[in-house]
Amino acid sequence: MTTDGLGTAAAGPGGALLVVGDVITDVVARHRGPLAAGTDTAAAIRTVPGGAGANVACWAARGGGAEVRLLGRVGADAAAWHERELAECGVRPRLVVDPEAPTGTVICLVDTGEAAERTFLTDSGASLRLEPDDWSDALLDGVAWLHLSGYLLFSQPSRALVAVALESARARGVPVSLDPASAGFLRELGVDRCLSLVEGVDVLLPSRDEACLLTGLPDAADAAAKLSRHVPMVVVKQGAEGAVIARSGTVYAHVPAVAATPRDTTGAGDAFTGGFLAALLAGAAPEDAAADGCRAGALAVERVGGRPPMPD
Repeated sequence: MTTDGLGTAAAGPGGALLVVGDVITDVVARHRGPLAAGTDTAAAIRTVPGGAGANVACWAARGGGAEVRLLGRVGADAAAWHERELAECGVRPRLVVDPEAPTGTVICLVDTGEAAERTFLTDSGASLRLEPDDWSDALLDGVAWLHLSGYLLFSQPSRALVAVALESARARGVPVSLDPASAGFLRELGVDRCLSLVEGVDVLLPSRDEACLLTGLPDAADAAAKLSRHVPMVVVKQGAEGAVIARSGTVYAHVPAVAATPRDTTGAGDAFTGGFLAALLAGAAPEDAAADGCRAGALAVERVGGRPPMPD
């Protein structure tokens, strides 16, 4: 079964953004210094809504421009909560309720030191059980842009969904972006396989680590240039070093970061992607859209969790 359908709803003047991806419950544990193995480590712990796909949708909706829709899969245990949280962020959710698997859960261990670096323990649950039967070509009615979370590449059912969605988008002339999502999972998937799966994508939005992994190059700009021979536009997210944009094998823009005091870096890349896509849909040039992405990322790292502040 599904919650509120997307159907043929009217989009904004420039068309809607459809995000397909993971909806996750994040348990964020903020601690200082190394974890004490075999005993207790004091931490501040919060349970918040997350998931790369869901976070991107919420940050994209934050500006109140184009309508933002989200297709994801959750368990019955938290479907109503996630739907409510997404709607409050201005996202129109279509959540497939899995009859067997619980909602995915990620434990985010955040060191509250200077870098606020985080480590994830991931139970994908229902999120990677999205499958072709959850897709309908009607989901693209009124849609100007399709964004796919890279986490969909990491299970057979959701990889099959990616292929169906890409084919549907190409048939309609709808551009597609993808965020590779996880360097750790990419290593398991394999570089060649990943590059073959993203064939047909118009914009790739990897982190620096993901871009370097996908190319075998140590420099983010060189990696962006190489990837842009496979994908028309590549935007490499570099955190405190801003972003690099490449096309046709050439880097053509370096976008500086926005200064921030990090508390929790969870979701910073998702915030960048959401801000970037929202600005792009509003007609911004890619470098200006990347500047919006950097602003969103800076705001994200100063908050706990991966979502933007709730609208007033």
